[in-house]
Amino acid sequence: MTENSTTPSAEIELRAEPTGRAMGSHQSHRAGTTTWLTPPHITEALGHFDLDPCAAPGWVTADEHYILPTDGLAESWHGMVWLNPPYGSEAWTWLDRLAEHGNGIALIFARTETAGFVEQVWNKADAVLFLHGRLHFHYPDGTRAPANSGAPSCLVAYGDEAARRLAECDLPGSLVSAWRPVYRPVQQSGGDRS
Repeated sequence: MTENSTTPSAEIELRAEPTGRAMGSHQSHRAGTTTWLTPPHITEALGHFDLDPCAAPGWVTADEHYILPTDGLAESWHGMVWLNPPYGSEAWTWLDRLAEHGNGIALIFARTETAGFVEQVWNKADAVLFLHGRLHFHYPDGTRAPANSGAPSCLVAYGDEAARRLAECDLPGSLVSAWRPVYRPVQQSGGDRS
């Protein structure tokens, strides 16, 4: 972290009790935007990135940015990738691509119970840093959102270098690595459990 950077405690909110409304998710219609920018202290703590394939204009996260209308999924990826994907079901397509690339870190909600998380994180990733507290993302104009993200976030590493960065960064969180995926299908007994 640089001397002028924002400290993690200023960007992460630990909540002991409810304090107003959270933005709910990256797709919150009440917030008036679907673009939620990475808090700068996150990428600063993780080091240099070569590419952000789904970047926002004017928000520096890597040396090279793919910005709409360029389709970052259709372009070639190189080096260490930073990925804050569009949130929702399409996030799993982006994580699949990052797993295939094998060298990068993604910021997603820690929705460990979802099929996408099981497939793209537990079955493919090398490490996960579950961030303590809830992040405050930034609006497209760069201002910090007044409410937290409404859900816990995690950083997902694909590749040895990415996993090392999560292990060595100073972001407050709990690191999980070196797990062995074991697939156990959902057992159906007397009712639908989907």
